Amino acid sequence: MQVVTRSVEETIALGERIGALLQAGDFVSLEGPLGAGKSRLVEGIARGLGVERDRRIPSPTFTLVNEHQGRLLLVHADLYRLGSAEELEELGWRDYLRGEVVIAVEWLSVVGLAAAPAERLDIVLSMAGDERRIELVGRGARAIQLIAELALP
Repeated sequence: MQVVTRSVEETIALGERIGALLQAGDFVSLEGPLGAGKSRLVEGIARGLGVERDRRIPSPTFTLVNEHQGRLLLVHADLYRLGSAEELEELGWRDYLRGEVVIAVEWLSVVGLAAAPAERLDIVLSMAGDERRIELVGRGARAIQLIAELALP
């Protein structure tokens, strides 16, 4: 599924729609160049999960992982600064994967797909002028179901 957004607000709104559908155990991977809107999409996901609107949802570029409580705990990770999958393990990554949480990860490709569950929603963002092209790819039955629900009017 591909979606085009033309503003930060539209990107956040798409994230809200995604977040409203997410369940415990769902894993979302976000890839794209710097400034493509990955963190804004996660901000929308947080809103869709019920994280308070006045809570700031910054990119965890320097902290690596931020947690935001809504109807479910959102674990937001930015792996851009990691050098290896071993560094990811030092963060207690396996504990997050076993938890009753929603995980949204930016830059998963830095440490490799082996760090992620096989069943996940992959989101690839790209820019074309003022537009953001957002491709959603479902890996596994649950992620495919999510995309089908998003496609409904």
